Amino acid sequence: MSFKKLHPLLKESLENEGFETSNAFQKKVLPILKGGSDAYVIAPKGSGKTTALIIATIHKLKAAAFEDSPRAIIVVNDKQSALDLKDEFERFTNTTDLRVYALYDEYDIEKQKTEVYYGQDIVIASPARLSKLYFLNGIHLGEVQLFAIEDADYLGRNNAYNHILRLSESIHKSQFVIISDTMNSKIKNYQNAFMSNAQVIK
Repeated sequence: MSFKKLHPLLKESLENEGFETSNAFQKKVLPILKGGSDAYVIAPKGSGKTTALIIATIHKLKAAAFEDSPRAIIVVNDKQSALDLKDEFERFTNTTDLRVYALYDEYDIEKQKTEVYYGQDIVIASPARLSKLYFLNGIHLGEVQLFAIEDADYLGRNNAYNHILRLSESIHKSQFVIISDTMNSKIKNYQNAFMSNAQVIK
């Protein structure tokens, strides 16, 4: 798909970063994500699936901050993954006022509660810390429009699978997206829960 169909501020950021058009895999993924469908996005590393998620997220949020509650939650493996993905998002949000926040275990949870309370649009979080903050009433999930799991191959470790399953039960009317290198048994099991009508894009 052409980037001309994206929000003008997002299009400006893409042009500033030297992106002129989507690659072949992104041409398959972006229309489905932009259309609001739940999806498994399965492809090897380097295929552009993370960039597609970033583009679709910013476009979905209309490239603008809104009120205080997060509207996009992206679950990642750990602190480093959260910080890396935050950096990637900020490459494409620098022409917007979208607020991107990394939520991870190795940080004071009371400070995180305060920082989230003052308003975030996109929260990139490790599963355990997101779950803990939610059950401490430290983050409101009632306005979430997109709930994504990035690089989901880690889900067999550290109870992450169950954290996400419990969190999904608290989120309604959201688009769910799982990004992974392979369709492993853990993420396939989510078809019995919140991914029952998801498209599989390979």
